Amino acid sequence: MAARRQFTINARGRLLELGSRTLIMGVLNVTPDSFSDGGRFMKFEDAVARAWQIAEEGADILDVGGESTRPGSGGISVEEELGRVVPVLDALAKSYPIPVSIDTSKAQVARAAIDRGAAIVNDVTALHDNPALAEEVASSGAALILMHMRGTPATMQSLPFSPDIMSELEMWADEAVARAEKLGVSSDKIILDPGIGFGKSVSQNLEILRNLSRLSARGFPVMVGPSRKSFIGSILGELDGDRIWGTGATVAASILFGAHVVRVHEVAPMRAVARMTDAIVHERSIG
Repeated sequence: MAARRQFTINARGRLLELGSRTLIMGVLNVTPDSFSDGGRFMKFEDAVARAWQIAEEGADILDVGGESTRPGSGGISVEEELGRVVPVLDALAKSYPIPVSIDTSKAQVARAAIDRGAAIVNDVTALHDNPALAEEVASSGAALILMHMRGTPATMQSLPFSPDIMSELEMWADEAVARAEKLGVSSDKIILDPGIGFGKSVSQNLEILRNLSRLSARGFPVMVGPSRKSFIGSILGELDGDRIWGTGATVAASILFGAHVVRVHEVAPMRAVARMTDAIVHERSIG
C-alpha cells in the first residue's frame, strides 16, 4: 500500500484537490473508432447527453476526445478533430458543472477547447508530437496530463516490449517533465499517466499497477486509465463491453498503490469502487 501525497492544482481557476480522495475522470469519446465505445456518441445530441450523465453520475472531471488512440489508428486532421469536439464544447461551455479536459495532442484543438472553457489538456504524446501545445497550456494556466506511450498508436503494438518498463517509466517521467518545463509549463500544473495498455504487455501493465509508487516518487500526482483495456480481457477472457468487474479491480488496485485520478468509462460504479477503496486505504469517511 502506497501513501498518497496531497497536491492542489489550479487549472484555470478550477482547484483540483488531489490525494484526500481519488478523483474520477469520465471519458467521452466523440469518435467513430475508439476501441471501446467508438461511434456511440458521434451524434451531437448523444455526446452532450452523455456529458451531462457523466457529471450527474459523480465524475470530478470530463475528458472529451475527438481522435482515437486505439492500437493501429492513424490519426485525423486538425479540422476533423475540431469538427467533432467543438460543437460539444460549445454546448457545455456556460453551464457545465465540472472541469473539462480535452484529450488531444494538437495545439489548435487545445486552443479551441481552452477558448471554450477547458481547464485541462490530456496529451497522450507528452508533448512529443506538437511542442506548440505547451504554449497553449502555459499561456492559459491549464493543467497538463503527460502520458507515456511506446511508439505511436499505429506502431505501439508491433514494437518489442521494454526490457524494464518501470525504469523506462521513471526515465520518461523525468524527461517529459523537463521538456514541459523547458517549454514554459509550470511544474505545479503537471499530472503523470503511465499509459496502461499503450505498448505494454499484459504482465507489464500489472507490474505498472503494482509499482505506481515508483512513478509518484518523481513528485507529481498520478492518473491511471485502466478502463476496459485489453489486458483485462486477456486475463478474464472477456470482450471490452464485459470488462466492468475487471476494471473495478484495476481501479481499486490503482488507488491502493497510490493513484490520484482514475480515468474510466463507467462513472457511477467506478465512483463507488473509488469511495470504498478510499475508505479502506486512506481512511476516508463513506458517510
